[in-house]
Amino acid sequence: MKKFALTTVGMAWVLGGCSLIPEYQRPAAPVPAQYPQGGVYSLAQAGTVAVETGWQQLFHDPALQQLIGAALANNRDLRVAALNVQAFQAQYRIQRADLFPAISASGAGKRQKVPGDLTGTGKSAITSNYSATLGLSAYELDLFGRVRSLSEQAMLTYLGTEEARRSAQLSLVANVANAYLTWRADQELLTLAQQTLTANDHSWQLTSRSKTAGKASALDVVQARTAVESTRASVARYERQVAQDVNNLALLVGGPVDENLPSRPLADDLVARLPAGLPSDLLQRRPDILQAEYQLRAANANIGAARAAFFPSVTLTANAGSTSKELSGLFKGGAGTWTFQPQINLPIFNAGSLRASLDYAKLQKDITVAQYEKSIQTAFQEVADGLAARQTFNDQLDAQRDFVAANQAYYDLAQHRYRSGVDSNLTFLDAQRSLFSSQQALIVDRLAQLVAEVNLYTALGGAWSVNPSPTAAADIPPVSPAHNEGKTG
Repeated sequence: MKKFALTTVGMAWVLGGCSLIPEYQRPAAPVPAQYPQGGVYSLAQAGTVAVETGWQQLFHDPALQQLIGAALANNRDLRVAALNVQAFQAQYRIQRADLFPAISASGAGKRQKVPGDLTGTGKSAITSNYSATLGLSAYELDLFGRVRSLSEQAMLTYLGTEEARRSAQLSLVANVANAYLTWRADQELLTLAQQTLTANDHSWQLTSRSKTAGKASALDVVQARTAVESTRASVARYERQVAQDVNNLALLVGGPVDENLPSRPLADDLVARLPAGLPSDLLQRRPDILQAEYQLRAANANIGAARAAFFPSVTLTANAGSTSKELSGLFKGGAGTWTFQPQINLPIFNAGSLRASLDYAKLQKDITVAQYEKSIQTAFQEVADGLAARQTFNDQLDAQRDFVAANQAYYDLAQHRYRSGVDSNLTFLDAQRSLFSSQQALIVDRLAQLVAEVNLYTALGGAWSVNPSPTAAADIPPVSPAHNEGKTG
């Protein structure tokens, strides 16, 4: 009997290599093989660093690098994402354990007083019974790969969660960079507003003295004061924005932010330029695309489990041990016992629930195919938008710098003509407003250009190097790119 049991288990291990999982084939990418060329995409492939470069080489501001490092260590959302990876890893291990028999040992003892009317002798008696057993309980022989399919689905779901963690990390780097650049831009706008307020206040005082001397009207004084109050409102607005920027950074970083961090001017080369590569590169670089593909493969594995449910399932329960009325006789000869209990379950009628489960699994795969293709299309669109922004922002900034220079010349000339008494105060105030507005627009445009480069970095998948996942456990087997196990034996 023991030989029969061992033979049955051995056959189960051999048959367990069968699978009803459909052969996996990656869907074709629903995007062109090349990004748009020419026109606004003339700088599409331009880059100053290699695409495999990490964020440390992408951002040139030491203060920004420091903040990103702190965020990666302390951000709570990223911490939750990492813990989710560990949670799904544990779920995979739980599911994988069903592939192996669970062996347990147990011991029991019982002493019982039996009343005389039940002993047959008319006298009460005390009975004893002791046992020790070793065995397995309800182990399913995975003849058609149901348990294996569920285990593979759990593994692929775990790997998808790891990509979700990478996606969260990538988004965090981009969010910290954008928040930092916004903070620096608002600081420059605040400084500009303060400088303009000083100039406007000086002009107001000068106009007031001119009115006292009879060289300016009351209207000129009112107009000069209007410029002062307008600029004062701008100062208050930028002070608020700077404070809120610091608060936003503190939330992203996960700790306080030193407001006196040394900074570089926004006009400096703060963000390196990445080459775009080819759309096919996104399939290996974008964590959201990789996550979508893992979800697709998990749905494909679930079909195998749904198919296997149509076939009989065999479970084994077996144990061996000894039993005795006396504890001292528990391990003596002749006290041994064993039990072997196979059980087969054959689905005959289930009102179509198995067919519906299979149909549902196939529909879920079709849904994940559409989601996978959508993630590729979204990635292509984000990269194309970033490439278009690269050239147009260059042109826009060149034009805006020329516009600032023209307004500066207009302001200098208007100031000279006003102080010479050639033009009225109205012309001078208009020149002040135009210069202030153009300088503001230049800072805003420069911020938009830097943010666009950061967003392109995100769209390209973070320019990450292909390294083993830091959270992947050593006991998790690699996942092949395609299953060739569409047969049942």
